[in-house]
Order: sequence, then structure tokens, then C-alpha cells
Amino acid sequence: MHAKTFLVSIALGVSALSLTATGASAEVFDAPTPTRQANEQGLQTAIFAGGCFWGVEAVFSHTRGVTSAVSGYHGGTADNAEYSRVSGGYTRHAEAVRVIYDPSAVRYDQLLEILFSVVADPTLLNRQGPDRGSHYRAALIPVNEEQRAVAQSYIRQMGRSRVWDDPIVVRVEDHRRFYEAEAYHQDFAHRNPNQAYIRRWDAPKIRALQSNFPQLYRARFRTG
Repeated sequence: MHAKTFLVSIALGVSALSLTATGASAEVFDAPTPTRQANEQGLQTAIFAGGCFWGVEAVFSHTRGVTSAVSGYHGGTADNAEYSRVSGGYTRHAEAVRVIYDPSAVRYDQLLEILFSVVADPTLLNRQGPDRGSHYRAALIPVNEEQRAVAQSYIRQMGRSRVWDDPIVVRVEDHRRFYEAEAYHQDFAHRNPNQAYIRRWDAPKIRALQSNFPQLYRARFRTG
């Protein structure tokens, strides 16, 4: 059983033994400021995969300019877009988050910088934090050509930056249908701040957002 699957059972009130988290603490990186800025107007939608969707959703729900962050699945089909199947790692889905944002407050390129500074390590293949499997891969899923160009440019920039010792393995994936996750996954960090996984892995990401991006940090969690 994956670490997060185990902890979901705890969150839902199922009797279980206590979990000792495995792996090193989530790292914070000084990701480079994107040289290519996104040219956007009006509310925009973006999709990001960066390991467990609880943490990705929590960070973007605390980001100024984000009006919605919804956990879900991307990359597979409708018949297997459910947690019990995705968590097996064989559906081609990634745990992902759909973000709606106002580019007058936060641009797509700034969201990328946040993602790879405080959420996801772009050098890890099919894993993040204590979680393992292709459904925990980090990936950028642009929904238009402007986002695709910015995403590709930033991946190249990260590779040249020497911020990371290991090669950048995060990839741009083609946009497919996004499937919203089950209701109990939505706003999970906000509703379960004392849950073991959240305290161990996701709360530090939110603190890092506040510390590293004070101009983009919003204290209030934007639900929905």
C-alpha cells in the first residue's frame, strides 16, 4: 500500500497502525526566475502534476491570483479515473491539479517557478516525497500554445541553471480531459491540517511559499 493510500484510510476514520514517513524531507529549491513571461489576458486555466495532489492543491490555493484549485486525474481515460484504480499506478493518469488564475495577479510562468521551488523536484522520475509510481510523476500540461511555449522554455532554462545536481526529467504532456477527484480529496489540506501526511509533507510547502514568495502568498486558503 502506498503511503498516501494508507493515510487516506486514517483520514476517513478507518482503524490503522501509525505511519512513519519514509524518505527525506521535501526540499525547497531556488528555482530560476523564468526568462520568458507568459502573455495572457483574462482568467486562465492550467494543469499541473507534481506528486500527491493534496500538496499541489494546497500551495496554489494559498497563491494570490488563483481563483480555483481542484484535485483530479489527467492522462488516462474516464473508465479508470478514480482513486482506487489510479493509485495502482497502471491507468496512465497522474494525480494533477487544475488551476484557474488571473494573470493580472499571477502569470503562468510564475506558477511554474512556484511549482519547482516549493512543490516538486523536477529531477525525480515517477516519484515525489514518500510517494512512488507513475501517477506521482511531475508534469506540465499546457492547455494552449502560449503555455506550451513558456513551459518548454522554462524546462530548458532549469536544465541550464545548475540549481539541481541531477538532470531535469519533468516533461510537457499533451492536454487530455481532466477528471475531478473524489470529494474527500478536495481542499484536503485545509480540512485536515493535523493529518499526519499533511503535517509531514505539505504544511512545509505552504510555509516555503510564504517565505520564498511573500508577494504571491495569500494567507487565506481559497477553497473550491
